[in-house]
Amino acid sequence: METTPNLFERFNQWITESIMVKLFSIGFLILILLIPASWIESLIQERQGRAQEVINEVSEKWSGDQTLSGPVLMIPFTKIETIKRWNDGKQIEELKETVHKAYFLPETYNVKSNVKPQVLHRGIFDVAVYESNIAMNATFTSPDFSSWNIPDEQVHWKDAMLINGITDLRGISENPVIQNGSKKLLSEPASDIGLNINQQPYVSKEYDGEMAARPRTNLVSGIVTPLGWASRADIVPDYAITLSLKGSESLYFVPTGKSTEVSSTGAWPSPSFEGKLLPSDRTVNDEGFSATWKVLSFNRPFSQKWINQEQSLSGSEFGLRLLIPADQYQKSTRTAKYGVLIIILAFTALFLVEITTKIRIHPFQYILVGVALIIYYTLLLSLSEQVGYNIAYAIASLATILLVSMYSASFLKQKSIIFLFTFLMTSFYAFIFVIIQAQDFSLLIGSIGLFLIVGLLMYFSRNIKWYGEQVVDNSIN
Repeated sequence: METTPNLFERFNQWITESIMVKLFSIGFLILILLIPASWIESLIQERQGRAQEVINEVSEKWSGDQTLSGPVLMIPFTKIETIKRWNDGKQIEELKETVHKAYFLPETYNVKSNVKPQVLHRGIFDVAVYESNIAMNATFTSPDFSSWNIPDEQVHWKDAMLINGITDLRGISENPVIQNGSKKLLSEPASDIGLNINQQPYVSKEYDGEMAARPRTNLVSGIVTPLGWASRADIVPDYAITLSLKGSESLYFVPTGKSTEVSSTGAWPSPSFEGKLLPSDRTVNDEGFSATWKVLSFNRPFSQKWINQEQSLSGSEFGLRLLIPADQYQKSTRTAKYGVLIIILAFTALFLVEITTKIRIHPFQYILVGVALIIYYTLLLSLSEQVGYNIAYAIASLATILLVSMYSASFLKQKSIIFLFTFLMTSFYAFIFVIIQAQDFSLLIGSIGLFLIVGLLMYFSRNIKWYGEQVVDNSIN
């Protein structure tokens, strides 16, 4: 004789068999797994920060980012003003003399730079540095003081100097050669060259289309060259400057000429042309790059001459940055953002298998599957630092799929169901990989993929009687 189950037994049976309770428990497990998932992104950011620290350390010992601003002609002069003041009811006129600095930019400015990149290694991290040979040619017009009402007698011709701004003087590997006409000039380093160049953010593309700004050091250092003029008659307008310069990652130029042309070449297959102006002509291939910028005075926010620090030379710098191919941290971060999606899809697949085949899957088994899906990202990150992102993705994905599939065999039992679940997991990781690789079309591919997944979920759950007896859909087999 069958005994009627008591209230507790019926309640326990309802909890065990209720679809709603199962859905709520799966949702709760997903929320719990969000906690370690957030730790993964923090771990990636920590490793990325460590990589940047290594880059900064190597740059400090080699030489930092370089930006060239010059040549600029600086000529002091004396300004005489008549000052009127009252003393005991009488107006008294006095002459006041003040010394100022006038700055003049070249009429034409041509630069040819040959960049010789190399990669330095610090542990598992790589840093792009370079040595460059730079040839600059500048032609000045005769300095005009008439707009300031300054006669030549008040100009300090003997104190005239040619100024070239350089971000990091440690990068100068050989004595600069500066030639004025047929005469070679001697130069010396200076920590304060007197140019007003505001601090500008160094902007680079980061993952997911975001932009990150890194402060650039003020350009207050450089080399100064006394010209030793006795009068205007000693002026020779043409200058040729040869410079051997080391730097890290980027090389920038300021278009100081009324007409500026800069060409740069190097054996680096992945340069990034950045700054306020893009090159008018460029060629990039596996053997290297070449780029040419042509800039007019109309394209920049400063004039040809000024007094003291009336204007800044910032706002029109341009150049190139040596990119290390395959930034594993950016791609790992983008991959980790899809971690919750992978967990939801995997749990949904298991849930549909459970209610259509009446196989009971314990919440602890869901948790172990979820933990394996999260550990996948630490495996991906650690491997990508050693072998690169693409190979690491293949190894980590294959290992995780095999682990989860072999574990699912302990409760799914049927080989057809195991193979189906393995196929779904493989499809999920392949889908994410395609999205990561196709950055420009990631939103489109992701939207279409999710739309198809929702459609498949609707198809396989169409015969489920959510409020009654479960009907097994043989099509899933």
